Amino acid sequence: MTTSTPIITPFTHDSTAMDVIQGVDLGGRRAIVTGGSSGIGVETARALASAGAQVTLAVRNTDAGQRVADDITATTGNDRILVAPLDLADQDSVADFVANWDGPVHILVDNAGIMAAPLSRTSQGWEMQFATNHLGHFALATGLRPALAAADGARIVSVSSAAHLRSPVVFEDIQYDRRAYEPWQAYGQSKTANVLFAVEATRRWADDGIVANSLMPGAIRTNLQRYVSDEELDRLRAGNAAAWKTPEQGAATSVLVAASPLLDGVGGRYFEDSQEAGPAKPGDRRGVAEYALDPEAAERLWEVSTQLLKG
Repeated sequence: MTTSTPIITPFTHDSTAMDVIQGVDLGGRRAIVTGGSSGIGVETARALASAGAQVTLAVRNTDAGQRVADDITATTGNDRILVAPLDLADQDSVADFVANWDGPVHILVDNAGIMAAPLSRTSQGWEMQFATNHLGHFALATGLRPALAAADGARIVSVSSAAHLRSPVVFEDIQYDRRAYEPWQAYGQSKTANVLFAVEATRRWADDGIVANSLMPGAIRTNLQRYVSDEELDRLRAGNAAAWKTPEQGAATSVLVAASPLLDGVGGRYFEDSQEAGPAKPGDRRGVAEYALDPEAAERLWEVSTQLLKG
């Protein structure tokens, strides 16, 4: 666990992305938001655009992405909103996105994901949630490393979840080849991977001026829950009634990590409700698990991920 002084901000559970971005100038900056055509991705992109950034929505459905881009331009007056195809479960798609990118990336928001999906696998045999939520973003970030380094102070935003408390990365059987598949456990493993990625990226890329932090956006009803039944959602709501957020509130912590001057030079940390989170306590769905910030696990995951991508 980190022993650094915790980051404290004036923002709260109820703050919105627009609250967090107020007074921040992103003119001349270029941002990428994966999954930028729905849910908190839209509001993250809108807030960054409102501060003057050029924002690329990296999305599977480019028609939906263009509709969102037009809406963001209409609401912010920023016409530098671009749309590019990206399917994180398809490594060829990730490679094409990287190959087509030109120039620096100042902000990379790894926002897209799938939650509690039934068991399915990529063409490589990788479990789909791990492949999409972690490996796709890992390939994207490592592919864009030269562009991030060129920004001289780039930030990576790794959107995790309180679900990381459900499971560490089980290195002995990441892909569920031998153990019984459980959708929420698999989702939790992938969200732990998102935290570990931020820890190791910050360590490895410090000389490039790149920092990465992870976060829990909060409980928000979005398309992310398309695999979650209404009964399960009702149960989650009943146990967490006060914690549910609007998409505008859910995007606040992403925007804090992406753009707040309060986090200049800060990396390898986990945030929730626009504050740095403390250690998780047994039975509580708040805070960050010790295994998710473990530097040895972070290094091991990086090496495993690199080997998987090599095939």
